[in-house]
Amino acid sequence: MPTEFISLTFPNASTELNPLPGAGIDPDYLVRYARNLDDYEFNYTLVPYDSSYFDPWTVGATIAAVTKNLKIIIALRPNTLYPTVAAKALATLDQLSRGRAVVHFIAGGSDVEQAREGDFLGKEERYERLEEYIKILKRAWQSPEPFDWDGKHYQFKNFRNLVRPVNGTSIPVSVGGSSDAAYRIGGSLADIFGLWGEPLKETKEQIDRIYAEAEKAGRAADDRPRIWVTFRPIVAETEELAWAKAHHTLDALKGNRAEGKSRVPAEAAAPQNVGSQRLLEIAKRGEVQDRALWYPTVTATNARGASTALVGSVQTIVDSLLDYVDLGAELISIRGYDNLNDAIDYGRYVLPKVRAVLKEREGQTNGAH
Repeated sequence: MPTEFISLTFPNASTELNPLPGAGIDPDYLVRYARNLDDYEFNYTLVPYDSSYFDPWTVGATIAAVTKNLKIIIALRPNTLYPTVAAKALATLDQLSRGRAVVHFIAGGSDVEQAREGDFLGKEERYERLEEYIKILKRAWQSPEPFDWDGKHYQFKNFRNLVRPVNGTSIPVSVGGSSDAAYRIGGSLADIFGLWGEPLKETKEQIDRIYAEAEKAGRAADDRPRIWVTFRPIVAETEELAWAKAHHTLDALKGNRAEGKSRVPAEAAAPQNVGSQRLLEIAKRGEVQDRALWYPTVTATNARGASTALVGSVQTIVDSLLDYVDLGAELISIRGYDNLNDAIDYGRYVLPKVRAVLKEREGQTNGAH
């Protein structure tokens, strides 16, 4: 399948560089942002989830209504919605968007965050629940007959789903993480597996783990999860300007955190999730990894979410992204720190160049045959 690009949904003008505390949804901004992604041919936008944040379902439906091609990835924590309800909600969004719904599962990486909405399961149990949840969704989308379920985490009788995905059988399911449980469940059940930006060596090791789990589950090579890798590119016309921009960005991130304006408290505890722990450990090896992977943004934010930057000119960023495509990444998520303007810059300068290289390679391959 072709390489595709993902952005993140932003509902207002607040950014990590210029935070607007308590900002509500700005409908005009949300529509403008979504339409720019659509116009610049991003393929997906991820609508995030947080216990204190906006409802992703309503935001996702709004985006679907004002765009034509952009696929909407709904971030979903299993503790927030019963799986039979989620199956119908996703299929409803899929029908309303003419087949553009995707779901990205978050098992839950923080006990504290999960407890805020009444979820007190431990990590292993959360992954057990996720596995059960995905199996229920897949059956609900496919089963022509009512069915019962008697699992550890979910039990119901005679559930019948009349709300089908547009393709009649399924909606793409994404799983992310860096733990053994995430690899196992994503490798065996997911259509997409999400990774944060790590050096090429570590990324290749993770991909191999995911593919090994897929093989264990009896999946053929052409049925393995598509790999999704996320970066925060800091790009400018020249290398010098890009690095100046990067250090300005870093100063702003540190300053906002020190002043209490960041979503990451100045004295935040070490992260509990394996993905963030891995990023912080890699950061100890040096600021720059591989071609342009920059880690000070990781330490400045305590590795909260996807925080690894790529720094350089347009060509450096393009070459860096192609390095990951060559490893097997089919989905590249890029979002910056000046949300709307960076998305426009990526759409104007980065996406077309990556696609041009891939098209040229495809032509050379076809010509060789």
